[in-house]
Amino acid sequence: MENLFRLADQDQGFFQRKWTLVNGPVIVGAGPSGLATAACLREQGVPFVVLERAECIASLWQKRTYDRLKLHLPKQFCQLPKMPFPEDFPEYPTKRQFIEYLVSYAKHFDINPKFNECVQSARYDETSGFWRVKTVVTSGSNRTEFEYICRWLVVATGENAERVVPDIEGLAEFGGEIIHACDYKSGEKFQGKKVLVVGCGNSGMEVSLDLCNHNASPSMVVRSSVHVLPREIFGKSTYELAFFMLKWLPIWLVDKLMLILTWLVLGNVEKYGLKRPSIGPLELKNTQGKTPVLDIGALEKIKSGDINVVPGIKRFSRGEVELLNGEKLDIDSVILATGYRSNVPSWLQEGEFFSKNGFPKAPFPNGWKGNGGLYAVGFTRRGLAGASSDAMSIAKDIGMVWKQETEQHKKRTIACHRRCISQF
Repeated sequence: MENLFRLADQDQGFFQRKWTLVNGPVIVGAGPSGLATAACLREQGVPFVVLERAECIASLWQKRTYDRLKLHLPKQFCQLPKMPFPEDFPEYPTKRQFIEYLVSYAKHFDINPKFNECVQSARYDETSGFWRVKTVVTSGSNRTEFEYICRWLVVATGENAERVVPDIEGLAEFGGEIIHACDYKSGEKFQGKKVLVVGCGNSGMEVSLDLCNHNASPSMVVRSSVHVLPREIFGKSTYELAFFMLKWLPIWLVDKLMLILTWLVLGNVEKYGLKRPSIGPLELKNTQGKTPVLDIGALEKIKSGDINVVPGIKRFSRGEVELLNGEKLDIDSVILATGYRSNVPSWLQEGEFFSKNGFPKAPFPNGWKGNGGLYAVGFTRRGLAGASSDAMSIAKDIGMVWKQETEQHKKRTIACHRRCISQF
């Protein structure tokens, strides 16, 4: 408490701002990572505050995903700690089912985020030993500044906080509709149109497939090499199979076996313009964070010519795109499946734990804990399973300190009580 008064003395304007002292950690982000951390802290008996800039939990899933989306991995690899998916859910739950699960999860663990509260900055005060988290609360047309003072800060804004929009020559002159994949819901409104999909990751592949299913004519830009794997191999989840083999074999050998099995199931995909990287899919994921594409039907459309694979873009002009090979295509719309990035550098005033790209500097499994009570969850590039692992580690670490200090406080209270009694 003495440190807190020092903090107030430093900043004469401190008490002019609305503020609160949090008895526990502040968690920034109410997506799956933030919810998982909150649930694990609840199990440890540690109080917390969750801040969320949107008006709902899991806003990426609720507001920035397409209608046909399903989990790419079997549900047992996507469930959050302490609560499995309902037994009647399919092996690959739909977007709607996953959101239902997250809502039930928050309710079960009594997680009530502070919505419409956007973090502007967070910095560690060396003198007091507290984090100062400044936010802007939006309610209608009203904006209120607020500040949270806490010992622990958990960054749970994740890998996909902001869309990436590339700077492509002539894009502003194109004239037709241009949207990012996060704003794409369905191919229904693109029926009969020529659509350029920029990007060939899981989103680019699925958007292209969805456009085909709605009688649009998609051309998909494949700038660089990409691993395309079947979602299942001989009826078994590809991810589950790889996970099993990694228990017994080195990663380089598992990669070779996975590529042989993939060739048996999908054939040679390079002749369709999908060149494979020289590094195996698992090693590439571990070292560079690049996720392989799990095919759910787009490859058949590529083989049949319904999805046109094209090389990189040179420039756009009015209603047209010129490709690197000199070919020109007439197009009606552009969908940018160009991914997302972390937004941590824009608000966290810290340079030791996080790098400039918004990811922890330490590789998995050591990227969850920094100095001064700083933690990160959901930055492992290992999906929901990685986030769950981080969440459990963080809660255990904070919970251990919390329980020690609570026990010491109880002992001091009892000793004080006894001294008071002895005076009578």
